[in-house]
Amino acid sequence: MSVKKISDFEFISLMASLMAIASLSLDAILPALNNIGLSIGITDPKDNQLLITTIFLGMGVGQLISGALSDSLGRKPVVYIGYIIFAIASVVCVCAVNLEMMVAGRLLQGVGLSAPRSVTMSIVRDKYEGNYMARIMSFVSVIFILVPIVAPFFGKLMLDAFGWQSIFYSQIIFGFCVMVWLWRRQEETLTDENKKKVTLSLFTDGVREFFKHREAVIYTIVIGIVTAPFLSYISSSQQIFQEQYNLVEEYTYIFSGLAIVIGVATYLNGILVLRLGMLRLVMLSLVLLSMTSLVYVICYSGVGNPPIMVLVAFLSLILFSTGFIVGNINALAMQPIGHIAGIGAAIVGFISTIITILLTTIIGQYINMTALPIFIGFTICGSVTLFVVLVMNRSKNVIVTNS
Repeated sequence: MSVKKISDFEFISLMASLMAIASLSLDAILPALNNIGLSIGITDPKDNQLLITTIFLGMGVGQLISGALSDSLGRKPVVYIGYIIFAIASVVCVCAVNLEMMVAGRLLQGVGLSAPRSVTMSIVRDKYEGNYMARIMSFVSVIFILVPIVAPFFGKLMLDAFGWQSIFYSQIIFGFCVMVWLWRRQEETLTDENKKKVTLSLFTDGVREFFKHREAVIYTIVIGIVTAPFLSYISSSQQIFQEQYNLVEEYTYIFSGLAIVIGVATYLNGILVLRLGMLRLVMLSLVLLSMTSLVYVICYSGVGNPPIMVLVAFLSLILFSTGFIVGNINALAMQPIGHIAGIGAAIVGFISTIITILLTTIIGQYINMTALPIFIGFTICGSVTLFVVLVMNRSKNVIVTNS
């Protein structure tokens, strides 16, 4: 069917909604983790983190398939296939009777969600490039960030009214509405002449081409490193606020309030990126993130958790910095590989996700009595990322100068 050209505002809203399916799947169940744990027999609170990290693992692995297919079949058909897998996986989660079945369902959910997650990046890259692409991604992220703000409230409402299973059913309904919106309003952005035949060489050639671009490889690794402590915060936030601070009812409000901080930073990034550039904003934000987390580590090592307002203040500064980092680094990683946007986005997502999961698992094992391990993670990962970015761009400038 023919599709009328949509405005930038509607395009941004649609892309954000596609990404928001994943965010809703992550954040809406946070208030229900204890209830889910009781239903499926979880005895160790650390196991609740698996319900968050496994969906990320599924998204990372699934992107290798969805990214390659989107370069061949088109962007929209792959999103539809991904949604069907996600819907089936959601039913598996509802029917779960033990941790293993729930983890399998969450992993399969991630595989399905990998399609809208990676294909969204490809669609944006098909239509835009450079700092303007980063600007569009920032505004996409602003709307996307609204989901973590409202998702815990929505999850709590569904939990209290209908039980935790209703949270998964609501995700299926929301995803279906977005699929209809995509079908009716967004044209296919992959032209016929740019489609590639589905072969093993499509993947292998894409991998070889990706690794030819040093900046894309380094920024992909950087994404994985700097995202790890952020995922650790998300996956352990319920344990920290509800169990360490005993703020059961207040948890939803605290988590949503901190999500607003990220949204404000992401919105400001969309305004500032055209003036200051992606790289400068990334480096300034990495400095703020690393220094803030280091101060926390120095002040609160070995003394237990600080008062809740102190913790929230430090997290606000760190998450504010994160709002400037993630979107820009993703755009920097995609910038050199626009000619293989589909498989390129898949490789970026797969490699960065595997790195993130490995580091998140390490950090999560140390979160017992205090939130200190998260701040140690932010300190180390932020500092390493800043060092790598500085060294890479210094060597790049030397090459350019010498040439």
